Amino acid sequence: MFVGHYAASLAAKAVVPRAPLWSYVIAAQAVDIGWSALVIAGVEKVRIDPTLPGSTLDLYHMPFTHSLPAAVLWALTGLVLARAAKFPWGASIAIALTVFSHWLLDLVVHRPDLALWPGGPKVGLGLWNYPVPEQAVEIGLLGLAASAWAWTRGRDGRSLSPVLVFTGLLVAVQVVSMLMPGEGEPAGFAVSALAAYLVLALAAWALDRPRKLT
Repeated sequence: MFVGHYAASLAAKAVVPRAPLWSYVIAAQAVDIGWSALVIAGVEKVRIDPTLPGSTLDLYHMPFTHSLPAAVLWALTGLVLARAAKFPWGASIAIALTVFSHWLLDLVVHRPDLALWPGGPKVGLGLWNYPVPEQAVEIGLLGLAASAWAWTRGRDGRSLSPVLVFTGLLVAVQVVSMLMPGEGEPAGFAVSALAAYLVLALAAWALDRPRKLT
């Protein structure tokens, strides 16, 4: 799952708009940002298998980012960092929930590679094995969340331009990722993914400039 994770950030922004969009965008992909860094460092492991349907990633070792206890710790870290940045409690909890949503959404699409605890059984419903429904789920979630954010901004008399631009950017990135060949070196893939996460966070900052939280 890629853009589907950003649905959580848009939904959180619609429900608790006091936190800036960039914070939710980073929260939605915090687990994968950590995963990319650990793959580059050689700590977590992935193989790229072009014979796999849908995603070609064989995620066979990622206990520090994608195990259930790790996801809880990442979410708690998000809560602590948000509070340290003087975000209100409501926004901080929303950020933590957005971080944890990553594991729940991965549970739907991943093959059984999400450990319930390090070294324990692995779970995953495997929607990746059915590429067309999987893409429909991702785009559908994004559309619903974007609609919720648009409704919130419209209710407050604010421009819908950030919603349209950011959602359009996400769809474009998803299309590009679908068209790219599912081959290459794991470290190279991790570098490209990390760059995409950071570019999208920067775009979110530019479209929804943070205001002082009180």
